[in-house]
Amino acid sequence: MMTRLPMIRPLVAALLVALALPGALSGPARAATETLSVLIEERARETLGATVPDSGAFEITLAPGAVPQAVMLSAFWMDPATGRFVANAVTAAGQVQRVSGLALLTVEVPVPTRRLLPGEILAPGDLQTISLAHGRVGAFAVTDSEKLVGMQVRRVLSQGRPVMAQSIQPPLIIDRGDQITIRYSDGSLSLAAPGRALASAALGQDVKIVNLVSNTSLVGIATAKGVVEVTQ
Repeated sequence: MMTRLPMIRPLVAALLVALALPGALSGPARAATETLSVLIEERARETLGATVPDSGAFEITLAPGAVPQAVMLSAFWMDPATGRFVANAVTAAGQVQRVSGLALLTVEVPVPTRRLLPGEILAPGDLQTISLAHGRVGAFAVTDSEKLVGMQVRRVLSQGRPVMAQSIQPPLIIDRGDQITIRYSDGSLSLAAPGRALASAALGQDVKIVNLVSNTSLVGIATAKGVVEVTQ
């Protein structure tokens, strides 16, 4: 035993020094905390899963009296339709507090800055982006402004409301009843004849026409303003 004392004494001395340091071994380490809103948003995203769009964000509203920070949520319940939630928040002191509130999923959506009538062409100045509750947007709403600019209005667009895909269309280059030029080409032969459009069409769309020379009905493709190409 005597031969081990020189080795034991330095270890004991080091332990005594550590115990003498302020706060040393005074209690268990405190768990790291996080803002309660952040913890709520994480659980809300997990609850809604793939239904959260890439541009989706959450507006978290807490009921009065909620702790500002917590270590974790030991339980979480949420109504996907309304965003209302109830959770058990565990504080750094180990206490559990029941918290509640609203986790509202919002998305950025382009909406008209004015009332737009059928036939008008959407310009960048006709749109602004606002944040709306996801439930108000609808499955057919256009959420990318780049897909709206340059499109033609089919149905009246209200100011400040999302634009439905069925309310817009590519600009018409041929209107029903227009006098048109019918073109035919097979590579070595090109022909042109006067015609009349029996329907309206946008660029690249099929359109029914009548050849005014032969008085025969045909279906061609609208390729330019007042021009329809046929393949037979």
